[in-house]
Amino acid sequence: MHEALAYLPQILPAYIAYLIAVVSPGPAIMAIIATSMTHGRKAGMTISLGIFGGSLTWATAAAAGLATLLQTYAMALEILKIFGGLYLLYLAYKAFRAVRASGDLPAVKEETRSPSFKSLILRGYGIHVTNPKAIFAWLAIIALGMPQGAPASVAVLIIAVCCTTGFVVFMGYAALFSTPHALKIYRNARRWIEGAMAGFYCFAGIKLLTSNI
Repeated sequence: MHEALAYLPQILPAYIAYLIAVVSPGPAIMAIIATSMTHGRKAGMTISLGIFGGSLTWATAAAAGLATLLQTYAMALEILKIFGGLYLLYLAYKAFRAVRASGDLPAVKEETRSPSFKSLILRGYGIHVTNPKAIFAWLAIIALGMPQGAPASVAVLIIAVCCTTGFVVFMGYAALFSTPHALKIYRNARRWIEGAMAGFYCFAGIKLLTSNI
């Protein structure tokens, strides 16, 4: 793991990209928000645990797939670099559109009774593991932080740091949105959040497409 620390300049942009991605609204975050607001903190944290499992699944698959491709095909990293850069620019476009849009968060649907622990875990896992954008995002993040010739420990470090952060963020959303005034505060700051996302994704996408890795 000590040799992986030498790649911190490459890992840091990947980590920032992940941090922005994990805190931004998407199907997983909206599920946490809706569950926490409707059924309380415990239910929100339970579905967060399932979502974390889905994220860990895609992270492991992305790292393993990237390592296999790099060992088999010399052009694999170049292809992933182009794909990852274009995907980051696509996220920048979506974030920019969200800045211009005036829509609010979707309304929370009330349910007659609180779901069981098992159903919440499976729901959270299903939401994340069936979302193709999750694997694309992980491929882009690992390609951004793992240059050619980097040891496998770099991918392990990226996954460990990002997934630990993701776990804290998911649980934090569940705790935050089980409070009464959280949704109002989020709505007021939403445009600034989306604007920052658009700017960074654009920077990261261009950096990845123009980098020599």
